[in-house]
Amino acid sequence: MKNTPFTVADYLLTRLKQLGVTDIFQIPGDYVKHFTQALENFDGIKTIGAINELDAAYAADAYGRTRGLGAVSLQYGVSTFSALNAIAGAYVEFSPVVVISACPGADMRNQTDMYGMVFHHSTGDLHADQNVFSNVTVAAETLSTSAGAAEKIDNLLIAAITHKRPVYIACYKEVWGEPCPKPSIKPLQPTMIKSDPLALENAVALAWTQIVAAKNPLILAGVELLRHGLADLLQKIIAESGFLYTTTTLGKTVLDEKGKTFIGTYSDQASYTSVINTVAESDCILSLGTILTDDYLWLMENKYPQMIQASTGQLRVGYFKYDAVTMKDFMEALLARFIKAKNYPLSVTAPALPVYPEPWVSNSDPQWNLQPEVITYNRFFQHSMKFLHDSKMLDDIVMVLGVSSSLYVATNATGMKQGSFIGSAAWQCIGFETGAASGAQLGSGKRAWTIAGDGGFMMVCQSLSTLARNNLNAVIFVMSNGVYAIEQVYVDMDAFKPGPQHTFDSFDILPQWDYMALAKAFGAQGFRVATVSELNAALPKIKKIANQPVLVEVVIPQKDLPQQMARLGNEILPV
Repeated sequence: MKNTPFTVADYLLTRLKQLGVTDIFQIPGDYVKHFTQALENFDGIKTIGAINELDAAYAADAYGRTRGLGAVSLQYGVSTFSALNAIAGAYVEFSPVVVISACPGADMRNQTDMYGMVFHHSTGDLHADQNVFSNVTVAAETLSTSAGAAEKIDNLLIAAITHKRPVYIACYKEVWGEPCPKPSIKPLQPTMIKSDPLALENAVALAWTQIVAAKNPLILAGVELLRHGLADLLQKIIAESGFLYTTTTLGKTVLDEKGKTFIGTYSDQASYTSVINTVAESDCILSLGTILTDDYLWLMENKYPQMIQASTGQLRVGYFKYDAVTMKDFMEALLARFIKAKNYPLSVTAPALPVYPEPWVSNSDPQWNLQPEVITYNRFFQHSMKFLHDSKMLDDIVMVLGVSSSLYVATNATGMKQGSFIGSAAWQCIGFETGAASGAQLGSGKRAWTIAGDGGFMMVCQSLSTLARNNLNAVIFVMSNGVYAIEQVYVDMDAFKPGPQHTFDSFDILPQWDYMALAKAFGAQGFRVATVSELNAALPKIKKIANQPVLVEVVIPQKDLPQQMARLGNEILPV
């Protein structure tokens, strides 16, 4: 039997396998055929066929968040451009994804020059793909030859694992199939970026001055700590300082949600009262690894001078900013200060976390107080979280959310395990959660427990077929109220008031779908629950289902307005 040559595609696949990638999400195409054929025959990496590009790229994003690196293989132009939104979200939220593609080869380029023709899937500018993706990646490369391919692939992967953000690699269509030397058996390592010693010393000294003067210090932890493997360092700082701590929405579950100093997740006015009050009373906020969006505008407007902010994007103490200081070095230096200081750790205890059925009962829309069987957003979480807790499932699920009213209600959940909460909380993409379910489950090895708005689900409902095709028992709860509720909150909250005179804007009204018929068509198990009793009866049945996805239509009133969203909506209304 003739030996099959080791190719450029094999080189990339070998490097990915060394970095823990055992699944690649794929949309096939003729340009990228040499890569897809190599993937088909490669030992140790499974091809996960996706239904469309957003599905594949959302999945690769979630895989990267849970596994440390994800990859998606796409056709040039028509496919890569369709996936752009998902990769932009991965870029914003620090998820390392390798975007793999191929483009017209040397022969086609010569024909273009000779005849002035435009090849299929091309805009006419053969650099367009790389140029577009350079805006949402930390490195982008198109290989025109196998010469030097190994070094360029290594550099791209090192950039991805160093910065924890996407990279883009394409080849002329023939290059993926060209011979290439095998890589070393030693996996690639991220680049170790060190701080300028003097800048680090000055930053820590000023931060320490602010810390020791504080009477109510607080740590605000973000997702970058989880991405960069700094969660253990955060845990040590918490232990040595004794500070109370909270997390951003995106950073929820950066640590196990336990300990006497954890106050709960801070999601501005969507938080429960004790979290809001504790943040408001703090006179020194040590913000570590946070991505602060306009969800935290109040915090920035009211606490900016009292914040010490260390992230991959900046290091600042109050109004003073420091270049060339890394988050890791700053945290290590600060930890050393706490260890040596006599006044630490502080002996403080966080306000008690809400005890079931709180915080759900007090945040449920009061319109439904006299109808206890009506499922509201908060009642859904009240009963489903109790079920997860009582069934001891919290260790075995990863909760996945896009941006919807459910995202902000879900931030009130407590007792979750490290890395078990994934949400599009910064990029805020409607529909992310359904596409991300397969990647979250494959990457984490835990069951995806996904809560989607019906509008978001409609955008990428085909992802249910990807789950079925790959025998994944992810659960997709569709909060079915027939409207883009979160959008209506920010347009006009009066629409949620009782009475026919208060109506939703026409652009927020969704079509009616037969979700059970759709579940059957896609190969999923379907449930429809319209009362609290039906929800509680369905949950034990859902738990038992294996090797098949589950679609659950959760019928809620169109005008249900969770109080978390009501507070957020009122906050942004003009005075």
